[in-house]
Amino acid sequence: MALNKPLVVTAGEPAGIGPELCSKLVNTEFAADIVVVGDAALIDDRLQIIDTPFPVPVVSGQPDPANARTLLDGLTLAATGCVEGRFSGLVTAPLAKSVVADSGIPFTGHTEFLADLLNVDLPVMLLVAGELRVALASTHLALREVPDFITRERLIRVLQILHEDLQVKFGIESPEIVVCGLNPHAGENGHLGSEDDAIIAPVIEELSQEGMNLRGPLPADTAFTPAAGRKDAVLAMYHDQGLPVVKYAGFGHAVNVTLGLPIIRTSVDHGTAFDIAGTGKADEGSLIAAIKLARVMASN
Repeated sequence: MALNKPLVVTAGEPAGIGPELCSKLVNTEFAADIVVVGDAALIDDRLQIIDTPFPVPVVSGQPDPANARTLLDGLTLAATGCVEGRFSGLVTAPLAKSVVADSGIPFTGHTEFLADLLNVDLPVMLLVAGELRVALASTHLALREVPDFITRERLIRVLQILHEDLQVKFGIESPEIVVCGLNPHAGENGHLGSEDDAIIAPVIEELSQEGMNLRGPLPADTAFTPAAGRKDAVLAMYHDQGLPVVKYAGFGHAVNVTLGLPIIRTSVDHGTAFDIAGTGKADEGSLIAAIKLARVMASN
């Protein structure tokens, strides 16, 4: 599948495994379809590279916050290139949120950074492992803050974005979406929390009447099982309600997708792995899966 315009891949945290993962793409079928943004001194020069040299020497496994600004400048360059039509989509290798934050730059993750950069007020995180797609109603948020975060208005927007991007970016004409409850047993008729009956169920009813194919709120311990029926995606209410299922099902080849952006953005399902950086042990499986999915989405 040759693309009219290349995908842009950001190499991520330079002291992590990102540059090594990018270099491993050189002998794959994807090499001609990608441009890598990163420090050319760290990446196989047989790839197309947009060089963003780091001001502080890079030592594998020893991140330096002084390099954070250059890292984010490269990410900005890549995302802007997608908006301007130079690239078909963006694929991101991992970075370390704590390292960027330690530099003094407020930062909670790729998803939030790209949303702010592209003037999107509500990005939606979707994890994909084969046919399993799990979206999140909230992302990097303390668990005690989740119930107040999931309002009627926000849940409506999340489901609208999920539904639309499943249609537009995944080519699913009438997506079937299972919606998890917030509380155990989806609230047990109010005995284990009121949010499921007071907020989630009415939103599902309202959007179903508008034509969306939604089911729920279902208890999260059954929503992912075959007993919950066919589904194109599951909407989990918080990070650790949905992600453990995806990572168990597909660790090493799962893909992180940001919905609601005016561009295609996919990413790996793992972190910077400082403990093995520079050893040659990094597995490029998730990065390859992210590139494959971005190519399919771009073709849609």
